[in-house]
Amino acid sequence: MAGERILIVEDNLLNMELAMYVLQAAGYVVLQAEDAEKGIALARAERPALILMDESLPGMDGLSATKVLKQDPLMKDIRVVMLTAHAMKGDKEKALSAGCDGYLTKPIDTRKFGQQVAQFIQSGGDT
Repeated sequence: MAGERILIVEDNLLNMELAMYVLQAAGYVVLQAEDAEKGIALARAERPALILMDESLPGMDGLSATKVLKQDPLMKDIRVVMLTAHAMKGDKEKALSAGCDGYLTKPIDTRKFGQQVAQFIQSGGDT
């Protein structure tokens, strides 16, 4: 779904640049925020089709930010996918119970990432 806006909330510059590069090459418009507070404000202003949310952020973490987004009637329908290095048993369930619509682990697989994002946008399903 080229042209869709995707918000990446990520504090690691290298992770942000890689995800942006892959998504822009796939035709998406990429918005970026380096912390949860800026991400929430940008989500309110831009209403992206999807938010890729890092779990470990300075200040408010990604789980808390997702809860804020999902409790807001204007933003509750925006799909949020946790994009995290936390890949231990129970981490995915923790993200889903916080309101995330999906869960992807880092490092991203650049060959599959665009397709994974497209699946979330099209169906909202968990991959």
